[in-house]
Amino acid sequence: MAETAHGEEAGGLVFHPLDQFMVKPLFGDGPIEWYTITNVTLWMALAAAVIVLVFAIGSRGRALVPSRIQSVGELAYGFVHSMIEDVTGHDGVKYFPIIMTLFLFILSANLLGLLPMSFTPTSHIAVSAVLGFGVFFFVTLLGLYKHGLQFLGMFWMADAPLVLRPIIAIIEVISYFVRPVSHSIRLAGNIMAGHAVIKVFAGFAAIAAISPVSVMAIVAIYGLEVLVAFIQAYVFTILTCVYLKDALHPGH
Repeated sequence: MAETAHGEEAGGLVFHPLDQFMVKPLFGDGPIEWYTITNVTLWMALAAAVIVLVFAIGSRGRALVPSRIQSVGELAYGFVHSMIEDVTGHDGVKYFPIIMTLFLFILSANLLGLLPMSFTPTSHIAVSAVLGFGVFFFVTLLGLYKHGLQFLGMFWMADAPLVLRPIIAIIEVISYFVRPVSHSIRLAGNIMAGHAVIKVFAGFAAIAAISPVSVMAIVAIYGLEVLVAFIQAYVFTILTCVYLKDALHPGH
């Protein structure tokens, strides 16, 4: 049966809140290959372009009294720099460019995804998994490079009773390898959940009797999602700093 423009089918209200997460090619309707330019590709490129524009324009004048854009760039710089130094110590500051890039990309993608008719790349596990596993392999290889096999000592709790050490070691190894999974699912799951809830309330807005309630709920959740966009970027970044600290100082 055909679906009406308002999503009513056979006398009932029909809407699909997960359709907004579908990956679609920008050109044509053919199959999606690894080289296909999709809506995911477009909005990731836009997120990168926003970062470049903000910092290129913001740092162009380098005025003693900063402009608004320059203030945004300086606040982001100081915020991430302080986070890295507080969590990892002075040794971690040299990895500031990587962590700053992660924070800005996730934040930009999250905020752009709140625009009407936009797409949120970080709602896809494929995108967040690349970020999460990328961090995992980076800190693991860094730890092995800097400390060799001594890096594996972080799994062996020498202060624990001897009989418990093997059990604790198994738990530590499992928790370590679960890190990239939880790191990526946390980001994608929280972003996807908020967008899906907004779409559900938007579907109910077509019913005149509850339309005002739906609109107020959408406004409230939208405001919450702006906060979530910042929080999820912060959580992903600070967890990256924690993992970096383990790679730099596995004994602590």
